[in-house]
Amino acid sequence: MKKFFCNPIVATAAIAALTISASCNNKSNNTPAASTAGIASNSKIAYVNVDSLQAKYTFWKSEADAFTAEQARVESELQHSAQQLQQDYAALQQKAQAGSLSEAEGKAAQQRLGQMQQSLETRRATLGEQLQQKQMAFSEKLQKNIDEYLTIYNKDGKYDFIFSYSKSGPILFANKALDITDDVLKGLNEFKSSTASDTNKSK
Repeated sequence: MKKFFCNPIVATAAIAALTISASCNNKSNNTPAASTAGIASNSKIAYVNVDSLQAKYTFWKSEADAFTAEQARVESELQHSAQQLQQDYAALQQKAQAGSLSEAEGKAAQQRLGQMQQSLETRRATLGEQLQQKQMAFSEKLQKNIDEYLTIYNKDGKYDFIFSYSKSGPILFANKALDITDDVLKGLNEFKSSTASDTNKSK
């Protein structure tokens, strides 16, 4: 049976949405343009390890666990329906081979099995779309929580850029001195965003 999602895909989708954008200091547009090298050397940067966020950020973990449970329920339902269809089809074949099935009964049975097949495909598509929507909503909530918190975290303009880092990402090396993951994690797990409040009310 076709599976829609697995937990790593949830994580990958969230990480893809989680380009931890940075809080930038406001600078006048009238300031003469500096060279790219000058901007890079003067910028105050830090990074957050996304792998650690996935493992230790309570909101991320709880939402991912709930999504995985929903996915398992959907797969179980579809598997049960598919097995029932296979059993009914096998029973029809046995009757036909035994010669105990009239032509009218055979046509009626085939029509019924065709309707069951169509119903199963429709249900699979509907549930798949629902899971995709939930996955997108989860990624949006995750991004909003982090955006809201980092805005508060960097309200003093300490950093120009806060990047996301992952072992599977494009960055090959990150200076540990720039790692603010633990600090951000502690704050995120204590932070009550508007998104989190909305989520709790809807449960």
